[in-house]
Amino acid sequence: MRRTVSILAAAILIFSSCSHREGLKISKPEHRGMNGQRLELIDSVINDAISQKLMPGAVVSVVRDDRVVYLKAFGNRQVVPDTVKMTTETMFDMASVSKCVGTTLSFMQLIEKGLVRLSDRVDRYIPGFKNWTDPETGEEDEITVQDLLTHSSGLIPYIGEREYRNRFEVNQPDSLMWYIATQLPRRFKPGTRQMYSCLNFITLQNILQNVTGERLCDYAQKNVFDALELKHTTYFPLFGEPQSNPNAEELAKLCAATEVQADGKPLIAQVHDPIARLGNAGNSGNAGVFSNAMDLSVIAAALMNGGAIHGKRILGKETVRKMFEIPFDNDPAVARALGWDTYEMYPGTSGDILERQHTVGHTGYTGTSIIIDPDTKTAIIILTNRVHPTDDGNLGRVRATIANIVASSIE
Repeated sequence: MRRTVSILAAAILIFSSCSHREGLKISKPEHRGMNGQRLELIDSVINDAISQKLMPGAVVSVVRDDRVVYLKAFGNRQVVPDTVKMTTETMFDMASVSKCVGTTLSFMQLIEKGLVRLSDRVDRYIPGFKNWTDPETGEEDEITVQDLLTHSSGLIPYIGEREYRNRFEVNQPDSLMWYIATQLPRRFKPGTRQMYSCLNFITLQNILQNVTGERLCDYAQKNVFDALELKHTTYFPLFGEPQSNPNAEELAKLCAATEVQADGKPLIAQVHDPIARLGNAGNSGNAGVFSNAMDLSVIAAALMNGGAIHGKRILGKETVRKMFEIPFDNDPAVARALGWDTYEMYPGTSGDILERQHTVGHTGYTGTSIIIDPDTKTAIIILTNRVHPTDDGNLGRVRATIANIVASSIE
C-alpha cells in the first residue's frame, strides 16, 4: 500500500511538472505524421559540422503543427576562455533573425492597430528622410514602409564599424538615424529592385519608436515575447539603459558566446552586430534579440496557426497571410515577403524539397535560422554560434541538408 501511494505521488509530480512545462509540448514524430527515424539523420549532419569546426555547437528544433517533434543540443556553447556544454535552454544571439521575430512582428501590430500603413511615406514618420530622386528627370519617388520591409528602398546595406567610429561616439542612435535619413545615397527607384539592408530595419525601429513612444526592445518584450509567455527571449540593452526584461541578469547566464574581442574575451549577452551594439546600444531594429529553440518554436507555431497559440494571440490570421506574401505591386525582381525571406529569394536555405510558393524564413549572421512552411505547418529552427571563437564557417549547406531531411520525413 505504501509503495502504491509513493508511485501515485511520483506520477502526480511528473504530470504536474509536465503540465507547467514552458513552450510547446514535445511529441513523437509519428504522432504528427513524420518519420522519427529519418529525423535522426539530423544528428550526423550537425556532428559532422562540429567536427569540421564550422561551429562549436548547435540546438535544432523541428515543429509540426503545435508540437515539437525534434529538439536536441550538440557540442558546446562556449570554448574560450572556458568550455561550457550546449543545452536546449541555451539562448543565442539571433542577429538578423531579430528582423522578423522582433521588428517585423512588432511592426505588423502597428499596421493592425491602424497606426501605420504599408503605403505610408517614410518621411511621414522620420522628418527629413530623403526619398529617391531620378538622376535623369529630377523627379522624386517616395520610399514607403513596404519598401523598408521588403528591402526594396534603395538604402545601402550597412555602415561599417570603422565608418561609424569615425563619425560618431558610441551609443548615439539619434545621430545614426539622422545619418541614414539624410546623408546616405539611395541606389535605385524604390520597389524596382532589392538590396538587403540593415538600415531598412533600423529605420523601421525608429518609426515604431516615434509612433508608440516606446523603445523597440520594450514594445516587443511586452506585445510579442511576453504576450506569448516566452521566458527566454529578450533584448539586452547596453550602456546602463534599463533592461526591457526584469530577469535579464539571469537570462544572460544562459547565452552562448559569440566572437572573441580584442581583449581576448567573447561577447556574451551583448549583440554581436557592430551597429546594433555601438550605434543602438543593443536596442536595434536589425539585430539584438536573444532567444532559445523552444521559444522560437512557440513563435513558429503561433504563425503557422494564424497568429495565435494556446489562446495567446499576437497577430490576426489575415495579417500573417499578408506578411508571408510577396507584395503584388513590387517588381518581380523583389521576391521578398514583409520582413521575411522567401524560397524565391533564397532557395538554398530551404533546401530542395519544401514547398516553393509559401515557405518563408530568415538567417542570422551569428549562425541562426528559422524556416516556416505554413502549408504543411512545419518549422525548422537551427541555432548555432558559428562566430565563436572566430568568425569562420559557412552553414548554407548544413541548413539546406537539414531542411531536406525534415521535408522528406513528412509522411
